[in-house]
Amino acid sequence: MGKLAVFSLAVIALAAFVGERLVALRRVLLYSRELTQNYLPNCHLIEGIEYGAEDITILDDGLAFLSTGLKYPGLPSYSDDPGKIYTLNLLDSELKIKALNIKGDFDKGSFNPHGISVYTDDKDGAIYLFVVNHPQGKSQVEIFRFVENENALQYIKTIKHELLHNVNDIVAVGTESFYATNDHYFINGILKLVEQVLSLPWCDVVYYSPQTVAVVAGGFPSANGINISPDKRHLYVSNILKHAISVMEIQKNTVLSHIKEVDVGSLCDNIEVDRESGDLWLGCHPSGLKFMLGDPNDPPGSEVIRIENILSEKPRVSQVYSDDGSVIIASSVATQYRGKLLIGTVYQKALICDLKL
Repeated sequence: MGKLAVFSLAVIALAAFVGERLVALRRVLLYSRELTQNYLPNCHLIEGIEYGAEDITILDDGLAFLSTGLKYPGLPSYSDDPGKIYTLNLLDSELKIKALNIKGDFDKGSFNPHGISVYTDDKDGAIYLFVVNHPQGKSQVEIFRFVENENALQYIKTIKHELLHNVNDIVAVGTESFYATNDHYFINGILKLVEQVLSLPWCDVVYYSPQTVAVVAGGFPSANGINISPDKRHLYVSNILKHAISVMEIQKNTVLSHIKEVDVGSLCDNIEVDRESGDLWLGCHPSGLKFMLGDPNDPPGSEVIRIENILSEKPRVSQVYSDDGSVIIASSVATQYRGKLLIGTVYQKALICDLKL
């Protein structure tokens, strides 16, 4: 076979491969999905949130923590100011956010918060806030102690490790221990893109404690949100590019065993778990392509999905809210408290609504 024939066959094979990958990518990103509006009553934007509330978590007493100002490579960013952590008392009729002051030897100027998690110490009731931080585009985890009477965070320590290389979200399981997701395998921006195009299942979940650091689950094309069941026996991981939530059982050695996947039909980001019912609340991206492009003339929409009885044989998956981007853009988290639904976004606003009874 001549060189020209070999070259021609190679070009044809490459074109076929690229074509197949593009078709697969369109399917993964839900390119052709049509979104139907599904609004809730009495919704209003939370005053003071202009640059995203990428992750939100709520204490039992109704105090919400909001992670704001994320600057993530490849996504829009509308402020050069450092990120902040706010609190919002959901029992206060005024619903005013308050910025938490950070005390201690901490570089506030490079603060770039992403996923967050709270842990309450059973011994003394102390509340710890774990924050995924990306200073200068790196990945590390910050641990703070919440000082309620001062509305402040006391900086405790920074955790860095080679296994925590692209951390997206975190769930604390002790005062210095947690599970975390890596949403990419590669650190290089171009390789990250190649990784997504090829849907390489190389992302993982890492367990960290002062004594142990290990990969405890893998095989994800991208692992985003993570949270734990009320009984502390199961972990839920957002397998975002498979449009599913992976249910994992925690073994005695902290390794996770895969139980099942629950299809959600959307690109779901962070996961919040109702402590009483065990229901999962998911902030989702109805169109991954619109989310990646971030076109203000054709903005990415928002969607909230609820999963009831996830550990049963027949979990119930329902859409609670959806919007085409005319109200909020790129929802990343949703959580409820006493009939109120709080919805956060990656880089824009936050919304609070009454839930339909």
